[in-house]
Amino acid sequence: MSSLMPDSTAADQAADLCPLGMVLTSQRRIEWCNDRFAASFGYARTALIGQSMAVLYPTTSEFERVGERGWQALFESGTYEDERLMRLRDGGLRWFRVLGNALDRSDPYRRASWLFEPLRVSGTVDTLSLRQREVLSAMTRGLTSKECARELGISPRTVEKIRAQLMQRYDVHNAAALMSRISGMPG
Repeated sequence: MSSLMPDSTAADQAADLCPLGMVLTSQRRIEWCNDRFAASFGYARTALIGQSMAVLYPTTSEFERVGERGWQALFESGTYEDERLMRLRDGGLRWFRVLGNALDRSDPYRRASWLFEPLRVSGTVDTLSLRQREVLSAMTRGLTSKECARELGISPRTVEKIRAQLMQRYDVHNAAALMSRISGMPG
């Protein structure tokens, strides 16, 4: 950990000491981030400044889909929260809990502040398909199979099939145990 400089502000110190990744975005581009955020993804802070957040998503479609969902929540309430897989610098995937606040609800992506908490996951998530990631993300947000199906444009039966595959993969017998396993909690 770096030593605190006598001339650094309390805000700078808080950002440096924060145990979570912090990032400030403008139009979903990184304006500023703390070292913890950059290190969580395998980058130096300077390598991320000015980059689109898209560089940290597994696919462009996930960047767009999460962006639409996030914009709507930020517009309605000024806050957004979810759990999702994000891409690391080395190409691997890591599960994060993400919380965000918009400066201006009428223009949510003009400027937003985000916290990223890396979660410990039992088992590998790198080999999950796009659909499995989408269904898992919907489950972490508490969506039912019907709600998830509607959001993804697939049938509820397909969602149930994917949920069953995920439960088998993670050797659990119900959705609650799957969520515990994915979020890193004992279960």
